[in-house]
Amino acid sequence: MFKAVVPARYASTRLPGKPLLDIAGKPMVVRVAEQARLSKADEVLVATDHPDIASACTKHGIDVVMTRPDWPTGTDRLAEVVQARQWADDTVVVNVQGDEPLIDPDLINLVATTLAHGDQDIATCGHPIFDWSEFKQPNVVKIALKENMEALYFSRAPIPFPRDGFSAEQTTEQQRKSGIGIRHVGLYAYKARFLKTYQNLTPTALEELESLEQLRALAHGFRIKVCIIHESPLPGVDTQADLERVRSLFKTKLG
Repeated sequence: MFKAVVPARYASTRLPGKPLLDIAGKPMVVRVAEQARLSKADEVLVATDHPDIASACTKHGIDVVMTRPDWPTGTDRLAEVVQARQWADDTVVVNVQGDEPLIDPDLINLVATTLAHGDQDIATCGHPIFDWSEFKQPNVVKIALKENMEALYFSRAPIPFPRDGFSAEQTTEQQRKSGIGIRHVGLYAYKARFLKTYQNLTPTALEELESLEQLRALAHGFRIKVCIIHESPLPGVDTQADLERVRSLFKTKLG
């Protein structure tokens, strides 16, 4: 059993009011929550600071927790929810991004189960990278793994770096089978005890250098379990083009 929380803020540089944008007759945030409800979560709720988002969710029967307006991250909103609901320390809480209306419920289950069956504080996931141009892109976050499948480091740089070359011709047989590296998928499950301490953790130089929030947890000694999936999840919505693509996919899905 676990909780699924959808952090949703109104402000967005590229798509203002993004959680309320229509997708096949329903606001995006509602579509995300409905996907989360198809998982095995025993509770699904939206965490927001905006009354219009809260109203849209309530209209569609989705539970809402109102949070402070000045939180810098969705993780901060989750932490406030954990405190407000007084969830026990070992409660597993999945952060379901509010701009992923096509998220696979089975993926939510996988990350939650991975954390529930381990003694780590956080779980996330990734998938193999086979394309060299993707591996080198800074907007693709990569994971270096320990032997026990815990995260050693996350980076926008190509890690682990192949000492002997950087071309497809030099790819080894093993790399052709298992991938050059691991691309991080931004889906997290947390133990509530971690979220209760998160806001007291000092931001670190590595986190600010890479602009990767998860490095704060690693730098402070928290452990992150990584489960591997075989393919990239369906796309989220960052741009107008993404929105049109998702609308088209929902149109096909709903017939």
